[in-house]
Amino acid sequence: MSQTRSVYEFNSAIVRQPSTSVVNGLRTDDRGGPTYEGVKAEHDAYIAAMRNAGVEVTVLPALESFPDSIFVEDPALVFTGGAILLRPGTPSRVNETAEIAPTLREMFETVLELPAPGQADGGDIMYTPKGVLIGLSARTDKMGAEALVSCIEKLGGKAQVAETPKGVLHFKTASSLLDNRTVISTAALADAAVFEGFRKIVVPQGEEPAANVLRVNDVVFASAHYPRTLEMLDREGYKVVPLKTAEIEKIDAGLSCMSLRWYRNGR
Repeated sequence: MSQTRSVYEFNSAIVRQPSTSVVNGLRTDDRGGPTYEGVKAEHDAYIAAMRNAGVEVTVLPALESFPDSIFVEDPALVFTGGAILLRPGTPSRVNETAEIAPTLREMFETVLELPAPGQADGGDIMYTPKGVLIGLSARTDKMGAEALVSCIEKLGGKAQVAETPKGVLHFKTASSLLDNRTVISTAALADAAVFEGFRKIVVPQGEEPAANVLRVNDVVFASAHYPRTLEMLDREGYKVVPLKTAEIEKIDAGLSCMSLRWYRNGR
């Protein structure tokens, strides 16, 4: 897994089309339901932005039986050297792993499986130059996190477990990597021990969902709905691609969870 390129340098990604059942996606609080058309439009724009950033995108078909299956990052992890099938922490999503497994086995020579009974969601896992950070949450338990550390080590990488603030769904709901030495986060997570040594940019109060950004090659995908954060990123010199997230946010989602991204050698 060791590499000279940045952890946000990608040339390959997997996404899955939203199903019409996406309107029944999981949510921790009711902010009104999304529309299928709205989610589809946001997802289409996301795919276009990914391709514009130089990424070859594989688009998987919709799964009507799994309303949240558009969020392909939760049931798996991918690296240049292999993939890991996870065990999502929500019962309705556990079988999504079996749905994506054939695609990963076709694309990767090495595919590991997180052993039962531990649970881990990809939304709690952040790639950094110092190693992979695994946030404990309601959907990633200690047993799952520790088993995942072992899986990552088998692929030649390193990982450590972190705490996620109370009331935050996923570790990456509240933090994201901006570059090799900088993270953006909410105030609640800015002082986390795992971010020691990183430069930290804190999102403005009231724009906490904006902490979920996605660095892809030379650009940063960020939600178009948080103008102060967009201005801050622009001032910091990042090339920002604003993307609409109003519909996916109604089902607890952000930009990072809609794709599996990696650098494929010899593409």
